[in-house]
This record gives sequence, C-alpha cells and structure tokens, in this order.
Amino acid sequence: MTARTATVSRRTAETSIDITLDLDGSGKFVTDTGVGFLDHMLSHIAKHGVFDLDVRCKGDLWIDQHHTVEDIGIALGEALAQALGDKAGLVRAGSAYMPLDETLAFCAIDLSGRPFAKLDLKLLGREIGGLPPDLFNHFLESFAFAAKLNLHVRVLEGVNDHHKIEAAFKAMARALDAAVRVDPRRGGDIPSTKGTI
Repeated sequence: MTARTATVSRRTAETSIDITLDLDGSGKFVTDTGVGFLDHMLSHIAKHGVFDLDVRCKGDLWIDQHHTVEDIGIALGEALAQALGDKAGLVRAGSAYMPLDETLAFCAIDLSGRPFAKLDLKLLGREIGGLPPDLFNHFLESFAFAAKLNLHVRVLEGVNDHHKIEAAFKAMARALDAAVRVDPRRGGDIPSTKGTI
C-alpha cells in the first residue's frame, strides 16, 4: 500500500506552520504551537485517531491566538486531504461517541469532498485554557473546509467546558480513524457511485 503521509508548510505574515501527518501511524505526536490548550487537543487527534502527527507553529500570539488556531486548522485539513489522495478503497465515513466523565460528545464524518461543518459544542462562553470558545468552532470549520469533508460534532451532555471540548476532539479523532481506514472488500474502488470524490 502507498504511504498515506503528508507534509504541509504554510507561511503567511501571521503564522509559520509545518505539519507532517501519517494516517497509518501509532498515535505518536509532537505539538508545539505556542498555545498550550491547542497542543492538548491536537495530541488527542493523534492519540485517538492513531495517527502520527507533528505540528509546529510560530504565530503572532502577541496579537492573540486567532491566526494560529485558524491557520493550523487549515494546514491540518490540507495535510489530511493530501494524505488521503484520491480516497480509493476507503471506508469514507465514520462516527464515534466519546464520554468524558459527565460529558458525552458525538462526531460523524464523511470524506465526501464537499466541505461542511455543523457544530453544537454547548460552550458556556468562558475561556478554556486561555482560548475564547468561538475559536474551537473556527478551528473545526477551518479544518473541515480545507480537508473538504463533511463534519458534524455535537456535545450531547456536559457541564465542564474543558471536558466538552476534549470529548469533542476525541470523538472527531475516532470518527476520522474509522473513515480513513482502507476497506479490503473495495479492492481499491472509489467509495462513491459517482466514481470520484
């Protein structure tokens, strides 16, 4: 099987990002973004998706975290799209529930080539790890649009906002793990009646 890996470098006046992704990894990760809570969430994508992920970013954090969070979402989505190639033989869609103490999150993903994000994180409006809550929506939307995937994330139960975000990212990682797997029954066929994704 061809290696399902990607390397993406993104350079703007606001951020300098380097990402490597291996979809057939073992959950190893290096995250160095300058935003501790984002590093924590990226580590969950690697660990629970069983991907190898290296994310390094120098961003204009003296302004705020917005550009860093947004651009990492874009670059990670581009890396996923690159690693998937033409998506031949993939399962294509996946979903997962993830509990975390009092919290329960759900995620469904379709690697459809049609970018869409429907998010209901039920956050209470306070900062989480120093990040404004709207940036979590922005990260997930940026990731979904750059990866050209259909993403639904919903927090079904929860009180603690840290738990809600963490459960949501873990659910997304597990849904991604299910969707990117190769289905040997397909024999390398594109998983769409259109013949392309």
